[in-house]
Amino acid sequence: MLAHRGLALDAPENTLLAFAKAVAIGVTHVETDVHVSADGVAMISHDPDLRRVAGRAATVGHLTSHELRRIDLGAGQGYSSLADALDAFPDTRFNIDIKTEGAVQPTVDAIRAANAVRRVLIGSFRPARRLRAVRMLPGVATSVSARGAVAAVAAARSGSLPALRRILRDVQAVQLPESVLRMKPFSPRAIGAFHAAGVEVHAWTINDVSTMERLLDAGVDGLVTDRADLALPVVRGRASKAS
Repeated sequence: MLAHRGLALDAPENTLLAFAKAVAIGVTHVETDVHVSADGVAMISHDPDLRRVAGRAATVGHLTSHELRRIDLGAGQGYSSLADALDAFPDTRFNIDIKTEGAVQPTVDAIRAANAVRRVLIGSFRPARRLRAVRMLPGVATSVSARGAVAAVAAARSGSLPALRRILRDVQAVQLPESVLRMKPFSPRAIGAFHAAGVEVHAWTINDVSTMERLLDAGVDGLVTDRADLALPVVRGRASKAS
């Protein structure tokens, strides 16, 4: 289970407090997003601008890391750098979505500095961006990008295992919504094909318990969720029954 932008019920999303809230209830994996500041620092933010979370028209890339840390996001929180988060939660695994080309090198630098290659997974909407980061981080885990996801789901649904293995040859996970261009990626046949190709299957963003149960029953390996408080008891309950 991956806490999507931390646990943001009473904390601003993608802040150290949101991650701390998730870790405090027992979460071991968090999902987050990275842009780059004006001074070249990998900063945690889903959006390219500050409108939604801070009510300001500025963009992340036009402010320095110092300025971003001083932005009031609520609950005493400002923007955090990726380095800050990796340092603050040394036992937590991070699923990192690199949002811009300019964020690739700063993200790589932060991961290297924290000696965190073995506890991060790199994703990105654009495959070239993802591959650039992966090449600089030997041994890092990665998930399929958007274009590959469409091809992978089509191959999995058709049962074309050789094609699926070729598409997924450099990744360890597929992270998908419940519908990909109107294709359903979480049928038993598709999930079986993904597993046969040697990758984990993660579903996002799943926030109700009945859907969590249904997808886990179908064989999904991980849930990306805003409601880690709901998902964790579901996952733990299944683990206790299995033991």
